[in-house]
Amino acid sequence: MSETPLVRARGIAKAYDGAGRRVEVLRRLDLDLAETEAVAVVGASGVGKSTLLHVLGGLDPPDAGEFEFRGAPVYRGGANAIADHRNRNVGFVFQFHHLLPEFTALENVEMPFRVGRRDRGARARAEDLLARLGVAHRATHYPAQLSGGEQQRVAIARAVALAPALVLADEPTGNLDPRTGQRVFETLRDLQAAEGFTLVLATHSARLARGCDRVLRLDDGALRALAETEQREYFESL
Repeated sequence: MSETPLVRARGIAKAYDGAGRRVEVLRRLDLDLAETEAVAVVGASGVGKSTLLHVLGGLDPPDAGEFEFRGAPVYRGGANAIADHRNRNVGFVFQFHHLLPEFTALENVEMPFRVGRRDRGARARAEDLLARLGVAHRATHYPAQLSGGEQQRVAIARAVALAPALVLADEPTGNLDPRTGQRVFETLRDLQAAEGFTLVLATHSARLARGCDRVLRLDDGALRALAETEQREYFESL
């Protein structure tokens, strides 16, 4: 691994106004992410896991703090520079796959190339990813014709289509039954090993969290690493 972290965040703060009061979601949050590691982020519903992923992915700027990607500040550039960073460096996998219903599985995986105006090699890359994820036979099917597990595999293929360095997965198996969810997670980890991206996974699942290199708990706006005994106590308390 490189000595320079892929992501470096210091003192990240984020708050929202709602119901007549200001809610601090993230505060004093520090995080380093190394190249190729897998990190699980756990915590109660509404604690700010999705907000954290949005900040890490260049979707939502923090109110305060320093955020760097490979040593370069992300949010000091304009909107176009931030959008280019997202397109080139970050892939997103969500609980609900968000596939475009009017496009086939293959076309959905090709979509990041079209958005980034990088059509060269798009079809071959999309076909290869669908094959590696075990859904090549569903390439010409539309999302409504796919099972939940198949839809999420297509969503994973789309997320990594442009070979991002960072993949952010927000409850990616939360809408699947446990067995299908486990298979999807194992597929994601296998793909990570092959592609070499860093993975941040927000989850409530003990099994998925323990399948990552580190488990961090988000609580009171900050992150704290959980040792193995703490992980057991935390998940038993849910």
